[in-house]
Amino acid sequence: MKVIGINGSSRKDGNTAILLRTIFEELNRLGIETELIGLADYEMAPCRACFACKGRGNCVFGQDGFAGIFGKMEAADGIVLGSPVYSADVSSRMKTLLDRGGVVAAVNPGILRHKVGAAVAAVRRAGGMTAVDTMNHFFLNKEMIVAGSTYWNMVYGKEAGDVRNDAEGMANMRNLAQNMGWLMQRIHA
Repeated sequence: MKVIGINGSSRKDGNTAILLRTIFEELNRLGIETELIGLADYEMAPCRACFACKGRGNCVFGQDGFAGIFGKMEAADGIVLGSPVYSADVSSRMKTLLDRGGVVAAVNPGILRHKVGAAVAAVRRAGGMTAVDTMNHFFLNKEMIVAGSTYWNMVYGKEAGDVRNDAEGMANMRNLAQNMGWLMQRIHA
């Protein structure tokens, strides 16, 4: 089994990456392979709403990073989306991925069906629930199964590394990973 984590932050090694790596540590303990994808490493244009992806399973515009990332999403058994909170929601990089991925999945029904998803947010003060909801809505609208935890999937911190000081939030990330792993093992039993 494999889980990909998609970091929607412009900071490759910031708080969002720390959250995703914490989740990966737990998943790896369960024998689940993981791969981290940083959206900061790719240029992605917004969705053109051309719907040429219908029946093709991916975006027809392959000159940017989207098609490769979406191909990995389709191949994975689980997807963890992580975003910092920008203006009380997900980052523009994450929003672009969700918009384009949403159209591809909408016109290619079932392409992400029964994959396990989890959404996490790195939060300074507020907007975390909106960011997590935005990512969870993507999962739920694409027939994915959303893993939960003991509290909302957000961890607080401003400067890179500050999330490590939010003990409750970090414990929640580890628990989320355990629940995600448990769910994936049951699905693939």
